[in-house]
Amino acid sequence: MHIEDLRWFAVLAETEHLTEAAAALGTSQPNLSRSLQRVERAFGVALFERERRGVRLNPYGRLVLEAARAGTAAVDTAKRRIDALVDPESGTVRLAFLHSVATSLMPDLLKAFRADAPNIGFELRQEPAHDIVQDLETGEAEIAIIAPRPDPAHFGWHLLERQRLCLHVPPRHALASRHRVELEEVRDEPFVALQPGFGFQRVTDRLCQAAGFTPRFAFQATDLATIDSLVGAGLGVAILPAGAVRGNDSGAVSIPLAGVQARREIGMSWRLSTPLTPAAERFRTFVRSRAATSS
Repeated sequence: MHIEDLRWFAVLAETEHLTEAAAALGTSQPNLSRSLQRVERAFGVALFERERRGVRLNPYGRLVLEAARAGTAAVDTAKRRIDALVDPESGTVRLAFLHSVATSLMPDLLKAFRADAPNIGFELRQEPAHDIVQDLETGEAEIAIIAPRPDPAHFGWHLLERQRLCLHVPPRHALASRHRVELEEVRDEPFVALQPGFGFQRVTDRLCQAAGFTPRFAFQATDLATIDSLVGAGLGVAILPAGAVRGNDSGAVSIPLAGVQARREIGMSWRLSTPLTPAAERFRTFVRSRAATSS
């Protein structure tokens, strides 16, 4: 039995028809039948129930299908990693990033890197900070653009930028004409924010606590653009990073928050105990040099 036999088995399990599966695989029905025989011989049992109109997985077959999918996925991952080691110019960077940098930092960063290394691809994951840390720990992501900084005992860090934080208010809000605002001035107003678990939501909680109050939430969303749109519609006020919702024509007014705490650090992070693939190492080197040039 070969790994390709398991791939063919999985396709047959999905189509439940020898002729259709053979056509999808670009092979003949006899070739597919011989491949299935090798798989069944390896496991010592029949894996399909033969029916008039095709085949159907039996309980043994369902167990093998689960293992086949996991096994072929593991082989594919190993092949990609080996390809990256052999030719770092055409590898893949597994990169995770925060929702809050999706429309600000990330597009410029990816565009600049792809101009420098056009044959390197990305597997991108956009998710909350706690999921990013978990993905770095498990190896699902090699590099992350994240805030706040994860545990320095386990993760490397390179500061990319210090984002100014702003209060977003509806267009006709009493503070809309201000050039700077103290957060405590809106302590009695409803807030629109991210759901618990998002890294930036912890920033909102921390700032409000420092200002002496606990925010009352009118709504908690899963992305910053929704927050900005709801503020523009008059649902409440919100704390957002400067420039995080550029291009979102909500009408909300962005006012810089006063105080040294009204900033957050965005950085690049990686797991210290795991060597990066050459493609990921090239990306890390590029980001570091770009950050040094722009600072």
